[in-house]
Amino acid sequence: MSFVRLCSSLAVAALLSTPAAAQTLKTGVDATFAPHAMRTLGGQLQGFNIDLGHELARRMGKKLEIEGTEFSGLVPGLNAGKYDFVLAVVTATPERAKLMLFTEGYLNQDFSFVEKKAAPGIASLDDLKGKTVAVNKGSAYEAWCRDNAAKYGFKFDVYGTNADAVQAVQAGRADASLAGNTVAGWVAKQNPAVKTTFTISTGLVTALAFRGNDKAGRDAASMALKCMKKDGFIAKSAQKWFGFTPAADSAAVAIAPGHGVPGLEGYDPAPVTLKC
Repeated sequence: MSFVRLCSSLAVAALLSTPAAAQTLKTGVDATFAPHAMRTLGGQLQGFNIDLGHELARRMGKKLEIEGTEFSGLVPGLNAGKYDFVLAVVTATPERAKLMLFTEGYLNQDFSFVEKKAAPGIASLDDLKGKTVAVNKGSAYEAWCRDNAAKYGFKFDVYGTNADAVQAVQAGRADASLAGNTVAGWVAKQNPAVKTTFTISTGLVTALAFRGNDKAGRDAASMALKCMKKDGFIAKSAQKWFGFTPAADSAAVAIAPGHGVPGLEGYDPAPVTLKC
């Protein structure tokens, strides 16, 4: 066999023996969580996180396979090696950081009120006095209302879905509904009869989750996210799906030092030189 043919054969063999994971990133989302991930009438996945995932993979020079499944199966799937990372909305918390590696945050995880378009609008938490707030049963927003109703002098009603809570506002049974800021933004963007008003800052961020031993994968995705912030991709996508432009100091725009979420386990504070 000639030297050229030998080199060609070895190159092909090396390519065929390369694990698929090296060429393709596998991930999963909760495909019922609009506007982050949802299905079109034709069954295709769409949403903010779907756009984010495809752009992330493109910048990393890889293909992306996304599975729509239940949220409860995503972290077990990650730990079992079924997924390379979790693309679904995952709030970075100290408890989760003990089990997973997070990229830096790409969205703030805040709460926003939705009111009728003609309402004066809640401008501060003190404005809640005497009002009724509608929330989704079992949500973090219900817990917030339970903890703060007496303090701010408001009542709250619990509904089976966020859509039902918004309908209660439109029907006059509640003065406002409370939900995540991105979901609230999506509702107001789709429904001209309502608007978002006051936002409660939680200090939490949404980040991409990787296995605890996959620092290389986390760091590569983190670099891509930084570049997506630098050129405005994430901010433009937020405007497209949520109807608001992120502030300059928000997680969608501000580039964090190092890799990961500052203050959480797994954060690497080593200075990073952007490679976009």
